[in-house]
Amino acid sequence: MSRNTVKTSLSVALAAATLLGLAACSDPGASAAGSASPAASSSSGVKTFNLSPQQDRVKATVDKAAAALVPDAIRKDGKLTVAVSPFSAPLAVYATDNKTPVGNEVDIAVALAESLGLEAEIVPTAWADWPLGVDSGKYEAVLSNVTVTEERKLKFDFASYRDDKLGFYATSGSSITKVETAPDVAGRRVIVGSGTNQESILLRWDEENKKNGLRPVEFQYYDDDSASQLALASGRADLTFGPNATAAFKAASDAKTKLVGLVDGGWPLKASIAATTKKDNGFAAAAAAGLNHLIEDGTYSRILDRWGLSAEAVKKSEVNPAGLPKR
Repeated sequence: MSRNTVKTSLSVALAAATLLGLAACSDPGASAAGSASPAASSSSGVKTFNLSPQQDRVKATVDKAAAALVPDAIRKDGKLTVAVSPFSAPLAVYATDNKTPVGNEVDIAVALAESLGLEAEIVPTAWADWPLGVDSGKYEAVLSNVTVTEERKLKFDFASYRDDKLGFYATSGSSITKVETAPDVAGRRVIVGSGTNQESILLRWDEENKKNGLRPVEFQYYDDDSASQLALASGRADLTFGPNATAAFKAASDAKTKLVGLVDGGWPLKASIAATTKKDNGFAAAAAAGLNHLIEDGTYSRILDRWGLSAEAVKKSEVNPAGLPKR
């Protein structure tokens, strides 16, 4: 049976020692979605996502200027080897054949390769393995929900392609309609992952509220996602707070929850999700140019819309944008 614990802010801070990883800075499979089947809407508001191996992907055109920036070492075999971690829809997940990676990160990788005149070679990999794979040259790029940090920039180069967003979700019938600042969570029962970036943000909001004489947050922790969803549906909790991408997918798939607030993953700082490559190998500039070509011709927005991630779109890809500071 799943365990539920409700803690005060002090005990919550102690619980942070049991780390589950930072949102979007760690394994995206931490909130793996179940099977659901981009994106047709029914009369009930439920969307069905194509998770079959037969993907009708948005096609990209070659940008000659961007293609000219690709380093010779990558261009020579005509392929772009991209690591993805297929464990969390809609970012990347195995298709219904249990072997073909599909999802937003896969579509972006394929379109990016096409924009550079290359063929994407998608390589499924455990999230924890990508740094060594890039460093050894096994992967020429990683598109796996990697957040840019100043520490990572010491070893890798980046080309941003999504904003790192955390989402507050309530049941579809909830009277809660807006969560934007600390007072909006005062007195609320909020489900959050222990040791995560979102917990750290919520702790700071809670401390702010208590200093201002507002009611404290009731932090709730669950062992698995099904228990968390049951607590929300049954009214034992008011909100969940976690990575927006997976929560948005679930909300679109069953229409049982709704988005009531988005927060930057590095609050109060902006956080960027980026294509990752080996330091100083020259590919980041080509990747940013290719991504900007996709943004300008609308391919990028169609891909994000296909997977329900339009809220995380960037206006422009940047090489090595400001990263989150070392904690």
